[in-house]
Amino acid sequence: MAKARIALVVGILCISIFPVLVKLNLTPGLISAFYRMAIASVVILPYVLITNKFHLPTRKNILLSIICGTLFGADVAVWNIAIQESTATEATLLTNLSPVWVGIGAFLFLKDKPTKNFWIGTVIAIFGMVLLVGFTTFLDLNFDLAFCFGILSGMLYAVYMLTSKNILNEADVISFMTISVVSSAVSLGVISYFIGASFYGFSDLAWVVLVIQGLVCQLTAWLLISYATKHMRATRVSVSLLGQAVLATFLAWLFLDEQISLQMIIGGFFLLFGIRITFYQKQLKVFKIVKKRKTKTIDLIAKS
Repeated sequence: MAKARIALVVGILCISIFPVLVKLNLTPGLISAFYRMAIASVVILPYVLITNKFHLPTRKNILLSIICGTLFGADVAVWNIAIQESTATEATLLTNLSPVWVGIGAFLFLKDKPTKNFWIGTVIAIFGMVLLVGFTTFLDLNFDLAFCFGILSGMLYAVYMLTSKNILNEADVISFMTISVVSSAVSLGVISYFIGASFYGFSDLAWVVLVIQGLVCQLTAWLLISYATKHMRATRVSVSLLGQAVLATFLAWLFLDEQISLQMIIGGFFLLFGIRITFYQKQLKVFKIVKKRKTKTIDLIAKS
């Protein structure tokens, strides 16, 4: 479990730079998503074939892995567009509502049901996320393209997380990642081709950013996060990923000149506190006390 948590933390650090890179607007959102997957594929595919680390899963898991890759590619693409059409922080808020969808999906479809601590932690983390962005910003959001794509990104990611959790219960991380990332690159490449997107003609800086996205934000980050997903609850992983908002906000302030207020700092504290609650194995004391009082009350009524 300790290794899984360390992998999750490092993975979160790797993906936290992604919103800032996308917000630079050096390439269109869809093409950026394609090259992120394509560059990762170019590295991981030869590696697993040369080292014989690719183990073909069952037909069912192959199909599910392809679906996962397609969903994840779509998630990255719509998130890219949401970031470019709004702000890095706002898009991160909307996308990271995914723990709500993951929790509901886990409750409905997985045997490993969310605990009370998960729901408490999620509520606190979401409250911290709203504070981080600001109540005014949150309340004034319009149902424009960026808003809709931000929400859609969170939903796509939730489906990806739940599906990948089931696959990783039977398949190894490297094999799953290989199928997933290659299918992402293929699906995004086909879509980009048919809409007439340009695959070249970018600046040197844009290519550097695309390489960083592919090697750091995709390959390294999601190998680590997939490893954590395999060994941890999907709900806990999804809530922990909210922590990237704190780092993304700091990086946006550092490189994009987005200001950090005291309210945002307090919001970051609540967000991290909510994430920490989801890791408690036992019921929170407040619920134990309430439960004991209810039991005593029932006993007194029964005796009377």
